[in-house]
Amino acid sequence: MSIDQREEPAAADPAVEAPPGQRFGWSAIRPLLLRLHFYAGVFIGPFLLVAAVTGLAYVWAPQLEQSVYDHELHVPAAPGTVPLDQQAATAKALVPDGTLTGVRPGPAPTDTTQVIFNRPGLEPSFHWTVFVDPHTGDVRGQLETYGSGQAMPVRGWIDVLHRSLHLGDFGRLYSELAASWLGIVVLAGLALWFGRRRRKRAAAPSPRAKLLTWHGRTGLVLAIGLLFLSATGLTWSQYAGDSITELRSQLDWTSPSVSATVPASPGGRDIGFDGAREATLRAGLTDPVEVRPPAGPGKGYVVAQMGRSWPVQADSMAVDPATGTITDTLRFADYNLAAKLSTWGIDAHMGFLFGIWNQIVLTLLAVALICVIVWGYRMWWLRRPTRGEARAGRPPVRGTWRRIPGKVLAPALVVVAVVGYYLPLFGLSLLGFLVVDGLLEARRRKVAA
Repeated sequence: MSIDQREEPAAADPAVEAPPGQRFGWSAIRPLLLRLHFYAGVFIGPFLLVAAVTGLAYVWAPQLEQSVYDHELHVPAAPGTVPLDQQAATAKALVPDGTLTGVRPGPAPTDTTQVIFNRPGLEPSFHWTVFVDPHTGDVRGQLETYGSGQAMPVRGWIDVLHRSLHLGDFGRLYSELAASWLGIVVLAGLALWFGRRRRKRAAAPSPRAKLLTWHGRTGLVLAIGLLFLSATGLTWSQYAGDSITELRSQLDWTSPSVSATVPASPGGRDIGFDGAREATLRAGLTDPVEVRPPAGPGKGYVVAQMGRSWPVQADSMAVDPATGTITDTLRFADYNLAAKLSTWGIDAHMGFLFGIWNQIVLTLLAVALICVIVWGYRMWWLRRPTRGEARAGRPPVRGTWRRIPGKVLAPALVVVAVVGYYLPLFGLSLLGFLVVDGLLEARRRKVAA
């Protein structure tokens, strides 16, 4: 049966019976927010639930991959190391069809060196990595890795599951829909919580009243964290992400990059990966780093810090391959504020910032969000009629937007239109809600007639 059956009559809503002087205040807006929160919770809830569960799995994937790929990632500590150039040559001999794009020396004596290649047939953002023992030069294994974080196959699989359910571009719509609506649901919930009417507490509150209290209070505590996840999650989305990238570009909020252009050298001398790393090490560029080879004539080595546990490990330097001179330095301190916030936001969303503490916070957020969603569905179920044909809880009364004054409704519609433009899946799904709502109303009137 339709969730729209057995609606409360309009007279039951406080906005309808409010005195004339109050009809254009909170009492007129509250039912509209309540209906929006209800529909979004019912229909977007499953998407949020999947995002929370898969996100929870991703948070702890780094520890999982350290165990699963222990042989590839770790070696016994030993004195001495083989030159990076020799390690890269060994790896290159195993991947003749690959283009070497970077070498990541192990930051600890028990870590392997990762030699990274682009290879024909790999999906975008995927690489082919050869793991070399830095002490002996022996190859420990080869794996397909993902992203700038060099995710091993198990973490890469969970990452793609979280983003697209392994359904390609079509699957990415689910995560974008969840991220687009998460912020809207949270803001509507906050407005309902702070605008609620205080009633005397009953001696024995009903099960639904208890759930409502837990649902509201937990949502209140989670609000900032959930708004953060919504905003940062949209940066990876398919359509809203393009809009955000374009907006950042127009506002000059993009992250800068070090210039790899160097003077042309007629001698053809090349200091190699070892020379580039030694030059930047003397200049204070600490591990972990990735050393990238020259991209062509007139280009130098780029050595970039890859640490993501601390919010300042993002410096990079360019090195002249002929002389070993550092030709350009980009410090994270020189990033504009928007670029810094973007870097910190992405790292925090992925659970890298400040290490395990970030993972614990994200775990608490995900578990609490799952509880809030389950409590919401449980409240809907407890609200169902006990007599008649209806089997689901009724939604809040409709048509309340007609009681909102034009000076309030007009700017609200403009805001919704602007948000819908930058978050197209939100806009389209909202239109879908309105269409379904109208069809249900037409059906109800037909049955009543």
